[in-house]
Amino acid sequence: MPKISLDMPEHIIKDLKLHVGDDKKYVSLADAIRTACRRLLDQLDAIDERHGRIKNK
Repeated sequence: MPKISLDMPEHIIKDLKLHVGDDKKYVSLADAIRTACRRLLDQLDAIDERHGRIKNK
């Protein structure tokens, strides 16, 4: 899997870390970011589909 590097404001990282760890929703910060990206892409695909820019998968 390719690795990426990005800059992110500290307050966003702190907020994400509240949901990461044992007995929380995500096992790692990377897992939380990957999940957020997947959900964003799904939303963008749905918007594009509604506007006729892509066909049903």
